[in-house]
Amino acid sequence: MAQRQTRAISDRTVKLGTFNQRFSARAPPALQTQVTTANQFPMTPTQTGSLRISTEMFGWISEGTAIDRYLLRNSSGMEVAILAYGGILASLKVPDRHGDFADAVLGFDTLEEYVASTRYFGVIAGRYANRIANGIFELDGAQIALGTNRGGHHLHGGFNGFDTVVWSGKEICEAASVGVELNYLSKDGEQGYPGNLQATVTYRLTENNELTIDYVATTDKPTIVNLTNHAYFNLAGSGNILGHELTIEADHFTPVDATLIPTGELRKVNNTAFDFTKAHLISDGLGVADEQLAVAEGYDHNFVLRKPAGEWGTAVKLYHPCSGRALEILTTQPGLQFYSGNYIEGIKGKGGVAYQKHAGCCLETQHFPDSPNHASFPSTVLRPGERYHEKTLLRFYAVPE
Repeated sequence: MAQRQTRAISDRTVKLGTFNQRFSARAPPALQTQVTTANQFPMTPTQTGSLRISTEMFGWISEGTAIDRYLLRNSSGMEVAILAYGGILASLKVPDRHGDFADAVLGFDTLEEYVASTRYFGVIAGRYANRIANGIFELDGAQIALGTNRGGHHLHGGFNGFDTVVWSGKEICEAASVGVELNYLSKDGEQGYPGNLQATVTYRLTENNELTIDYVATTDKPTIVNLTNHAYFNLAGSGNILGHELTIEADHFTPVDATLIPTGELRKVNNTAFDFTKAHLISDGLGVADEQLAVAEGYDHNFVLRKPAGEWGTAVKLYHPCSGRALEILTTQPGLQFYSGNYIEGIKGKGGVAYQKHAGCCLETQHFPDSPNHASFPSTVLRPGERYHEKTLLRFYAVPE
């Protein structure tokens, strides 16, 4: 879920531990970002069975802060790259029905490009993923004011959300998986949020071509939390996602106003462009005349999953018929934000390729947008002594001809 409005790089403060530096779009040397290669900084692989994990230096940011890249591999050749900066899912190489591999997520080749981007490619979004109307909500009778960074609203945690911080990483090597545990302490008052929030996000790769993402958080004051990953998927590895088939396990969605804030209604999807209860091409839906599609210039909407909040179940399936690559996403979250990549046209991504409109789609498992301002939506309040824990699994497979 992104937004058509942009913000200047000079308005973005990238937080590095206790160090803050304001970047200028006219002075890129201030980034002091350098990209390294595995040859310059050899990897130190760790192995459990046929699963492998290695860590390499991806680059530096600001005053010599090193950014690591974690590479996870299994015996079938699936490879996942995770960055300590923003917790970014930077690469996800999966096979097609003939065993040929392609990178199924959009992104960039360099750290500098990730830092400069305002489109949240592959990041961990938080403290609160998605929008909060006017950056204001009430908690225990007190009004909380957050920064407004998009169209007068608070989006993905504000100007310095979890997508801009450096997470501390630790390799995980278990019997059935390898992964990386990322930790970040969001201090009381950061971006206006109350409470010291200790957040942990863990990526794990298995031999079954499954990538799990565990989100855990605790707080010392009442607060709100809503975490997700903002990967842009393209199972073809190039072009656009219009020829992908999509199935969403939802009978309702949350319509939005002209500024993409939910109205509070849960609207039935049947007989609308939002009916993905049976698989059909994304292009078919985008071709329907619909006032909700017109507002967002495509899909940028939350779907209300059929399963009860907190219970484990399938949320969505994405399939590329030409390659046979398929993705099934399971989650404990109550909602799925489907964003059809409406505002990424012209952005130069990996290999210098200019992305088309709809070059990728986001399938963000999460709580509903603006939940703190809608008592009927599942709660996102976290209190001292409670443990926030949500889990999402990405299952990749190839469909034979």
